[in-house]
Amino acid sequence: MTRRNQTTSPRKGLSRRTALALGTAGIAAGAGLAAPNVVRAQTPRTLKMATSWPKNTPGVGVNAQRVADMITAMSGGRLKVDLYAAGELVPPFEVFDAVSSGTADLGHATPYYWQGKDPVVHFFTGVPFGLTAVEHAGWLYFGGAQALWEEAYAPFGVTPFYAGSSGVQAGGWFRKEIAGLDDLKGLKMRIAGLGGEVMRRLGVNVTLLPPGDIYTALQAGTIDAAEWVGPWNDIAFGLYKVAGHYYLPAFHEFGPALEVTANTEVYESLEDDLKAIVSHAAMASGLEATADFTYHNAQSFGPLLEKESVTVHTWPDEVVEAMAKESATVLAAIAEESDLARRVYESFVDYRAKTAAYADKMERRALDMRALALGL
Repeated sequence: MTRRNQTTSPRKGLSRRTALALGTAGIAAGAGLAAPNVVRAQTPRTLKMATSWPKNTPGVGVNAQRVADMITAMSGGRLKVDLYAAGELVPPFEVFDAVSSGTADLGHATPYYWQGKDPVVHFFTGVPFGLTAVEHAGWLYFGGAQALWEEAYAPFGVTPFYAGSSGVQAGGWFRKEIAGLDDLKGLKMRIAGLGGEVMRRLGVNVTLLPPGDIYTALQAGTIDAAEWVGPWNDIAFGLYKVAGHYYLPAFHEFGPALEVTANTEVYESLEDDLKAIVSHAAMASGLEATADFTYHNAQSFGPLLEKESVTVHTWPDEVVEAMAKESATVLAAIAEESDLARRVYESFVDYRAKTAAYADKMERRALDMRALALGL
């Protein structure tokens, strides 16, 4: 009886040994049939990402590498992103053109570096007395600003994605104290974005140097002052060694945005899931970058204040009032540039008023309560 059960006919079943043998053969055959897909997965499509940052710069350069690695990992080997630091593929202020022309497939930078293309791009980085990092993300993701941003970049064949923020930045490093408006006149300063235009109107000789050139320009006396990012980046660049008057906070960068850009033709050629990977990797990088800056700025602030050469200042009231007046004039002028600029400006101003009213009763009051309760 036992022997007959062990040799049961195929109609009634298979012995355990035979089933295992056939199962193993089936798996092998299946693997053979799937082999072409495995080969494709192991031969990824390589995308070049150009950046405006020196290699491994805290916050910006490091997070550019992270998003490149994230896209590579999330694609399961179908995409491979090779990152090029500033100057390795193109100069730092030519990243947008590189993505537009196809010299680079992706870019990592900040929108106001391309102000020469269209001044409306300032709104997508951040403008004087503008939005905080969280407020800016809200405007982009839910306030219709992402569509306006895409419209602004469309003529250049570039698709933009938000990639986080440094949070509130520092006002800058100065060789001498700024006691009033007269101290700004004739000052030579490296400052980016619309803050530079406002400072120019207040009598400052403005220049925009690539990040890697700031320290040497201050050291050589080519410039008298410079703003970069905040405590984490500023201490890493050693700016306190060559200009000891530190003004906090910046008037022009409450939550300046980073961006990942994609050549639109390249992006549209990707399969839908790969498009989603690129866009959501940028989104994830945005949270990671903002958290990175928030943590490390707080960690770096104390050690920076302990430097013997550093004196922390706030802007004098008359300077802030003049900055505010000129900022309003500059933003209104941009709104007159085009129909798109008008729509962006109106969207921004409306949202800023609403989020400011909310923040006044929530974030500002919460911080006041914490200070009262804990003395912090």
